[in-house]
Amino acid sequence: MRKIFAGKSKNMTFLGMVALMSATSALLNSCNFKNEVNNDPVVSSQEHPSAEIVPDNNDEEVDPDKRVIYLTFDDGPNQGTENLLKILDKRNVCATAFLVGKHAYGSKRQKDDFQLLKQNPLIELANHSFTHAHNKYTDFYKNADAVVHDFDIAKDSLKLTDKIARTPGRNIWRLNNINVTDIKSSTAAADGLKKAGYKVIGWDLEWRPSQKMTLKGSHEAMIKKVDSIFLNDLEKTSRHLVFLTHDQYLRDADSINELDMFIEKLQKSNKFVFRKISQYPKINEVLN
Repeated sequence: MRKIFAGKSKNMTFLGMVALMSATSALLNSCNFKNEVNNDPVVSSQEHPSAEIVPDNNDEEVDPDKRVIYLTFDDGPNQGTENLLKILDKRNVCATAFLVGKHAYGSKRQKDDFQLLKQNPLIELANHSFTHAHNKYTDFYKNADAVVHDFDIAKDSLKLTDKIARTPGRNIWRLNNINVTDIKSSTAAADGLKKAGYKVIGWDLEWRPSQKMTLKGSHEAMIKKVDSIFLNDLEKTSRHLVFLTHDQYLRDADSINELDMFIEKLQKSNKFVFRKISQYPKINEVLN
């Protein structure tokens, strides 16, 4: 057997080169690899390994010892958006930004940040309404047609190609296999969004703010919550956790560092993989 293998060494070398090129191409298209040279001498791929690559939308092929985390960030572009992008670039991990339509055009800085979000291959853009309910949630959800219209305006103004949405001020789910409404008075609006073709995604775990609008608590505490949710099977879809926080909480050094360490520890634990929300199980099924 070895002689036969040696006799084909040249062919095998060629095939090996082809396989290597194919693997490299696959990496370039994954959400866990950014096609840019990292000139930061402190951050290296060995020191901060990227999340493991997993097949798109095929839950059966995910390593049963792994759990999937969807990092999502609401209300951008906003204060802290640039800091968020720096963290994701540093850790080489993908995420989904649920954008507020009017924020994308609110100021020159927000317009610039919107362009940064659009251009970053690690980021997926999704719909978080146009007005963010003007922060008057009770009144907003009284008119189901107006809610749908608000999301339609955001979709068009942001030029979003998919109808993945998150409702402002509400943890609502509307997929074919998940139907959850945290406040019953929002039911008609949530049903209206689903009827209009929106795939409404809530969250399993939120990193909430302090009174100073910074991240509250430590990254260790949040990792314990992640582990607890998976241990007790509290996620909406088993082995898949949707994590939420907000761009604007990432304005101080401590909050930036805590989120950075949170992602780093999750990566280094070798227990988790990261995906964009469009890869959530069954999200692309036709709504009925």
